Amino acid sequence: MSTRDDAAPTAASTGADDERAPGAPAGPRRARTARRAGVVVAVLLVVLLAFAGWVAWRGYQAATALQDARDLLADVDLDPADAGAAATDLSADLVAVRERTARARAATDDPVWALAEHVPWVGAQLEAVRVVAVAVDDLATDALPALDAVGTLLDGALRTPDGQVDVDALQVAADEVGAAAATTARARAQVDALDPDGLVGALAGPVGDVGATLAQADERLAPAAGALALLPPMLGADEPRTYLVLALNTAELRTAGGIVGSVTAVRADAGALEVVAQRSTADLPPLDEPVLPLTEQEVAVHTDALGRWVQNATATPEFPRTAELVAARWARDVGGAVDGVVATDPVAVGTLVGALGGVDDPDGGELSGDGLVGALLREAYLTHPDGVAADAYFATVAASVLDAVTSGRGDAPALLDAVRRTVDERRVRVWSARPAEQEVLAGTVVGGTFLDPAHDDVVGVFLNDATQGKVGAYLATDVTFTDARCTGDRPAVTVVLDLAYDPPADVASFPLVVTGTADGVPAGSLATVVSVWSASGDPAPTLRRDGTVVGGDRDEVDGRTVQRISSVLAPGQDQRVTVEVPLHDGAATVRTTPTLTSPGEHAFACASG
Repeated sequence: MSTRDDAAPTAASTGADDERAPGAPAGPRRARTARRAGVVVAVLLVVLLAFAGWVAWRGYQAATALQDARDLLADVDLDPADAGAAATDLSADLVAVRERTARARAATDDPVWALAEHVPWVGAQLEAVRVVAVAVDDLATDALPALDAVGTLLDGALRTPDGQVDVDALQVAADEVGAAAATTARARAQVDALDPDGLVGALAGPVGDVGATLAQADERLAPAAGALALLPPMLGADEPRTYLVLALNTAELRTAGGIVGSVTAVRADAGALEVVAQRSTADLPPLDEPVLPLTEQEVAVHTDALGRWVQNATATPEFPRTAELVAARWARDVGGAVDGVVATDPVAVGTLVGALGGVDDPDGGELSGDGLVGALLREAYLTHPDGVAADAYFATVAASVLDAVTSGRGDAPALLDAVRRTVDERRVRVWSARPAEQEVLAGTVVGGTFLDPAHDDVVGVFLNDATQGKVGAYLATDVTFTDARCTGDRPAVTVVLDLAYDPPADVASFPLVVTGTADGVPAGSLATVVSVWSASGDPAPTLRRDGTVVGGDRDEVDGRTVQRISSVLAPGQDQRVTVEVPLHDGAATVRTTPTLTSPGEHAFACASG
């Protein structure tokens, strides 16, 4: 045996090729595999770090841009009703806002970001940032420019030099607001679809804030778009229209604000408005039978005077019913088609006259906005003790105001601001005889609906004069809330109605048309029926008059309990009526009679948190 031969190296033992004999050592190959795996892992780590860094950087860009946009948008009013009088110059900020929202959107719109959205948990956070960025950019790109255009229109481009409404410009604005409303609704739906429970706290709050902003904008833009779309056709863009304008007399209260003092017919043709006829209540005397059939509930609550006396058509809280009754009466006694009815009160007219710069006084001189209420509701009845003459004075002033508006007088922004304020106080109501238009109007503030299911949670506290005079011109009212119970089994709040009667000392010597003819009411005193309508389905509330529980007459109307109690005030007296009402979702809305000192709606809400 040769030792040298046994020790001679072989190809297998030297690793001269990749073949390894059975039983040969595995260490070198494993080392090489480990080195290769380490390189792969290192590369993956670098890729993942780059991936994460890119997403983080893009997220930082998006967040910074969104923060900048939010700061710029903080003072922007998204209500079209305020567009012409907005304190913030939207045009100046719009370019900057859109630049930032576009940057935020671009930061979240790349393949790397899209891929990262598939990563568990992290993807939900990234999706939320992207959805919010897209929603805010859509708002800035579509909704804000539309509001800016409306603001420009309202600031002077709405009327032609001769006073005619530019219906073509109005149609353009309506189209733009409609598109803005659709964009906002879509953006709101996208943000609302995000699951807040799956978001980190630092992100959930801002997403909730954006959602709340979009919800508020949607709730304002949607009805505004619907109402604005009605204006061109209602102003006669397609064919002439005829409207009845009811001037309500607050000196003799009715549920809607006052008795019908006069009725004026206005023709709208391609944006031009013209007074074509007028009737005082003396021209529309009481009927032997209601002008339209009344329901048993209507007769029980309002008596058949609702349909027999045109003055009493405003006794119902449902303005569409008022409009139907007056339109039927006009068709019966005057003739001609009625396309719609508009109603307003002296406070609203006075606000409008202030924007017009005054109107002629039929007795000489000029009536200012501040002096109009006193002239119409107080001085006129002393100067014209004959009720017919006083009504004629009332009707002449109403026609003068309409003439001033239709002739192009007044500053457009000031006029629109006056209209906005009176609408907010529920002193303006509008009804259309065309069902499709009325369906839209019914969902707006000016629609004047109360018995619609949409208002089932709304309580009513209404006033109807029982003096049959005009001493209501000296009544001040105030509605407040007290004793709220926001927790417990039966959350509730107490509605407080304060009545204060302060006429001149010699009121008892005033003409009969002022002091009234009600039996049992001393001359110079004021008698009022306070009518409380519960929310639909709620139990009858407890009523107190100056702290004493009172029951009064009670009826049922569409699931509501209607209670009526009387209030009689001598000169200088005041009285307090309280009503405890249930809270619905921590809130209560109370529709009231708009008076000389109080608007037509009041709201209470429990403090959040």
